[in-house]
Amino acid sequence: MSELPIRVGVVGAGNSAVETHIPRCQSIEGVEVVSVSNRSRESAQRAADKLGIPKVYDHWPDLVASDEINAVFIGTWPYLHKPVTIAALEAGKHVLSQSRMAMNAQEAREMLDASRRHPGLVTALVPTSRLSTGLETIKRLISDGWLGDLLSIEVLSGGDFINRNSPFFWRLDREVSGVNTLEVGMLCESLDRIVGPVSTVMANAKVNVPWRRDATGEQRVVTVPDHVDIIGEMTVGASYHMRFSQVTGMAEEGVWYFGSEATLKSDGYAERLFGTRRGETEFTEIDIHSRNQIVHDIAAEFVSAIREEREVEQVTFAQGVRYMEFTEAVGISARTGRRIHLPSPSVIPA
Repeated sequence: MSELPIRVGVVGAGNSAVETHIPRCQSIEGVEVVSVSNRSRESAQRAADKLGIPKVYDHWPDLVASDEINAVFIGTWPYLHKPVTIAALEAGKHVLSQSRMAMNAQEAREMLDASRRHPGLVTALVPTSRLSTGLETIKRLISDGWLGDLLSIEVLSGGDFINRNSPFFWRLDREVSGVNTLEVGMLCESLDRIVGPVSTVMANAKVNVPWRRDATGEQRVVTVPDHVDIIGEMTVGASYHMRFSQVTGMAEEGVWYFGSEATLKSDGYAERLFGTRRGETEFTEIDIHSRNQIVHDIAAEFVSAIREEREVEQVTFAQGVRYMEFTEAVGISARTGRRIHLPSPSVIPA
């Protein structure tokens, strides 16, 4: 199957698609990006001209239905991930979608169900770059027992002072981004790869800047929190505390893994990793067996899976459902004050 030609249509030509994912697809032998559709004809044409894509579609359903492609890359905001995915699968196309997976957990489950109705088609999600560089080293140290028993995980994300003048943009718009908040889903996805899924969620969230002006100067109400604290348990038995914030100036970003015999700490992207063991008084740097960040090789992994050379490892739709359930549970817990158990049918769109 290695000679199977892959003809990709792109729905959503934003910055990450144009700068990273489309060029990565074009660099793979036997892969051609043949069409693109974006929010406007003009923006789609700009992407096509820049990257040498031969055909532009005004409307994404026409692109997805076209016989000229056998795979779809979805680079849109989350509000279109479910409809484009399901339409592509029903049209017999393989699907690689940008993260976050969907608007909410229910949409994510519908995408997973659709993929299971089409087992001959490959589906995958673009992984976050969070923790990806040192991920394999961290996993190995934990699985080899270097930490002893894993007792607690601490996540601190965000170290900026509050900026009341920054503009309103799409990630603050529930209509297009859904329940996705700050880097909540990203860190959940990374920890899922390292130690497995979350089992309980208790959250508190706050909007410190209640309105911002958009690109037109219009004042917009902000409903997406800019500070979130979460506590709970992992399925492995470890407790966790996560803080995601845009208002904690000079806070040190990083992830700490506390074990019965040692402690690991990494910077926010695990580009550097440090450890200390019982009886030691300071951290020493641990060599990371680095490889390209996962986000950079997802196109090759997707194509190899289509050619039946390997399976998709990161990130599957099932993994995406888990981080979407976690993300939504954070919002529900923050609004209601309830402790949420995962997985749970009670985690539904509010």
